[in-house]
Amino acid sequence: MPSLIDMRRRIRTVRNTQQITKAMKMISAARLRKAQERAFNARPYAALLKEVLESLAARAESLPHPLLTRRTQERVTALVLSGDRGLCGAFNTNITRATERFLQEHASRHVELVLIGRKGRDYFRRRKVNIRQEYAYIFARLAYSHAKEIAAEIIADYAEEKTDGVYLIYNEFKSVLSQRITVEQLLPLAPFQPSPGAVQVDYIYEQPPAEIYANWLPRYVEIQIFRALIESAAAEHAARMTAMDSATSNAGEMIDGLTLTMNRIRQAAITKEIIEVVSGAAAL
Repeated sequence: MPSLIDMRRRIRTVRNTQQITKAMKMISAARLRKAQERAFNARPYAALLKEVLESLAARAESLPHPLLTRRTQERVTALVLSGDRGLCGAFNTNITRATERFLQEHASRHVELVLIGRKGRDYFRRRKVNIRQEYAYIFARLAYSHAKEIAAEIIADYAEEKTDGVYLIYNEFKSVLSQRITVEQLLPLAPFQPSPGAVQVDYIYEQPPAEIYANWLPRYVEIQIFRALIESAAAEHAARMTAMDSATSNAGEMIDGLTLTMNRIRQAAITKEIIEVVSGAAAL
């Protein structure tokens, strides 16, 4: 049985850990508010831009553009968005599992990964996969310039026919307690397909389609990548806040159990001392 000193030391250690997890929860909650606001603000713009360009692609199918060219997907590029830090539950594990499923589904093709985030980079560096590019430690100071830099590489590869399809694999922020793994095709841009019964919006375009494509298709790729980045950042903060809240609660339960055990040990020691005093008095 551990001594009273050992139990007090263990309780003190757990209490210090609880203070750390509680502080991390509060930090993640504060960062989540800003990240959540950015994600919600980016969704309508990105969705409407995609709808407009898909609608234009459906009306101007004969107009060639490198980012609209559909080829047999023999070479595929996947952008994998993970976190730069741990202690966020199954956030990074879900991404790596989804990526491995993607690799298995496209095993007959040549797949290259663009790893965004340190956790995903460290994981796939130890596996036999083709890594096209790596971007680590960008979520601490996430800016549109990061998406622009990543998009420039992707656009050049697709235009030069180095890849036939580009996919995004990331955690989409749904709520504080829920994040959804999303695998979506970024390139090529598919023509708009309205849902059954839906009324298709007829847009009036002032510029020629070629000019719109030249100006907005690269911007579309940048915005979709930036939206995925801020969605992933918000989902990471939410996952970390939830994980640290659970860790704080578990630490409190552990402290209660250790305190109860310590009290039993102390009571046993007091009882033993009383018995020794009584036995000594009786012997006299």
